[in-house]
Amino acid sequence: MAILDRFGDIIKANINVLLDKMEDPAKMIDQYMNNMMEDLAEVKRSTAGVMAEETRTKRMVDENQAEIDKYAALAKKALSANNEGDARVFIAKKQELESLAVGLQTAYDAARLNAEKMRQMHDKLVTDIETLKSRREMIKAKVAVAKTQEKMNELSSATERTQGTIQAFERMEDKADRMLDKANAMADLNEGPVDDAKALEEKYASSSSASVDEELNRMKKELGQ
Repeated sequence: MAILDRFGDIIKANINVLLDKMEDPAKMIDQYMNNMMEDLAEVKRSTAGVMAEETRTKRMVDENQAEIDKYAALAKKALSANNEGDARVFIAKKQELESLAVGLQTAYDAARLNAEKMRQMHDKLVTDIETLKSRREMIKAKVAVAKTQEKMNELSSATERTQGTIQAFERMEDKADRMLDKANAMADLNEGPVDDAKALEEKYASSSSASVDEELNRMKKELGQ
């Protein structure tokens, strides 16, 4: 069982490594930002709803208080007119509204508290998004530099491979030179030995011809030719 658990951990680790390699930070932070903007839109809608509820309950509290004040004034007016019976009716209505006021005030207090919390949540999310926008540009800049460095590393490797190719080329050129020198040496050996007597014969043959020309010219001078 332990072996299976260990195998499962290895698979998870490999999957995480693969996912990490597949994730492009620049694209992922854009996705994260889009998600946060969607969350912000939802928070805005919810906040607006809670604030509307706060406004509605506040209006109900104010309207109920206005009714209480109205019936209190009517009760006093009835008493001033010596209409105690009417005053009792107005006071009963006033007390009914005062009982209702307790529940309305409780509802308003809860709505106001919820609205405050939602506004705080909204404001914090807006602040966080603005902060992340600045960080997003910094992250993208880092990604761009990293990609440039990776490209430079690739070019460096290519340069090293090219250097190796040049060295191999030079070795082949040196080998070709040695092969040519060897071939020329074999050609020299295949020509055979030099006939020294034959070479001298040609030398003296040319000298003899020159002497004949000189003597011919001398004879012509003697003959006046």
